Amino acid sequence: MQLARVIGTVVATEKYEGLEGIKFLMVQPLSKTQEAVGQPVVAADATAQAGPDHLVFIVGSREAAQAMPITFVPVDHAIVGIVDDVQLA
Repeated sequence: MQLARVIGTVVATEKYEGLEGIKFLMVQPLSKTQEAVGQPVVAADATAQAGPDHLVFIVGSREAAQAMPITFVPVDHAIVGIVDDVQLA
């Protein structure tokens, strides 16, 4: 699980069966201090509530596919939570 910030949306006119109605968002992975890490990725929104500039949790690989309403669809990253607050000790 990794922090990320939603930086944009992706529009797909054709989607794989099982991904109908799922939003795709561009997210920038972040470090625990909210610094950008690596390149932005496309993530399927398993929460159906994430939007621009939201701080979110993303998962990748098999966990991303399992997070979808119909499991094991072909997604590499999924948004699984929206972060309300981050406090570092």
